Amino acid sequence: MTTLEIGTLVDEAGAPALLDATRFNRHTFWCGQSGSGKTYALGVVLEQLLLRTRLPLLVLDPNGDFVRLHETRAGAPADVGDRWADLGVRVLRSGDAPGERLHARFVDLPLRSKAAVLRLDPLADRDEFNVLLHIGEHVRSHEPELLHRYLSEADDPAHAALLRRIENLGTLGWDLWARGEQSVEDVVDTRPRATVMDLGGFRDQGEPQAAALAVLDHLWATRERREPVLVVVDEAHNICPPDPVTPLETALTERVVQIAAEGRKFGLWLLLSTQRPSKVHPNALSQCDNLGLMRMSSPRDLAELTDVFGYAPADLVGASPRFPQGRALFAGGFTGGRAALVQVGARLTPEGGSDVRVPL
Repeated sequence: MTTLEIGTLVDEAGAPALLDATRFNRHTFWCGQSGSGKTYALGVVLEQLLLRTRLPLLVLDPNGDFVRLHETRAGAPADVGDRWADLGVRVLRSGDAPGERLHARFVDLPLRSKAAVLRLDPLADRDEFNVLLHIGEHVRSHEPELLHRYLSEADDPAHAALLRRIENLGTLGWDLWARGEQSVEDVVDTRPRATVMDLGGFRDQGEPQAAALAVLDHLWATRERREPVLVVVDEAHNICPPDPVTPLETALTERVVQIAAEGRKFGLWLLLSTQRPSKVHPNALSQCDNLGLMRMSSPRDLAELTDVFGYAPADLVGASPRFPQGRALFAGGFTGGRAALVQVGARLTPEGGSDVRVPL
């Protein structure tokens, strides 16, 4: 059995705390309120997966917390630094951050996802939707400008209406679109050991959701390849809320729920991380066979965790409001069915973000 050493056991005099790496072929739920050490501890687990397995990781990173996953901390063991350089971690950046760019291709999105980006309903907006339905037959290029030209030159009210919609929404101007450059789908197809998608630098609030939807759609469309990947969704309440409002939120939530329900047999495994379990869609939450819980004080969230994760002892879940920073309760398949209280160990890679200091 391949194990991941993630810290020390609280109740066994500092004995190493180990997770069964093979049990990440089940979905995992990771939670803890702000200040609990949730993101830091998640980094420890991801590092161990990179060092001890060959499982590819795809990290949806809304806050830039993992954009330095390709580096090692100063003072890290020399052998680790050498191994890390050979891992081939890819970090795709958004906004003005330097590095490889995070792009997707609009014309390659499934029809339903294109419609979600453009807020089109197949019945209420049936004429515009019909234009979109056939647009791939005429616009093979990935350049938004060519799509604009095609719609503007067509002598048809529905084409003109769709063009006005696109211009009003500003979607063709999004920084997300590849415009002939490499897309995130291209990168994921090469199966790097880890791909970090920096979702935090986009200007439009729809771009991070469209980027996440593009890559999840692609993984689902290619699922018959059965190439395993662990999809790490940080701040999962933004990706699969229980009550999605916009068409993009709805399409994204439905795709995550579908992967949670059916993806396991294709090697599509989820690790959902959040501060608020009650803000994650229950149909995704209920599919998780592993639990990592750090300090959590919300009675509503604790009640939901106790209800959903019956394999986690209720007394230990209830004790989580008193956990010091860095302490976690692990339960489920990756602990062999036993519950363990763990003080999480040190990271090997630098944290991407930094806390804002209180002005004095």
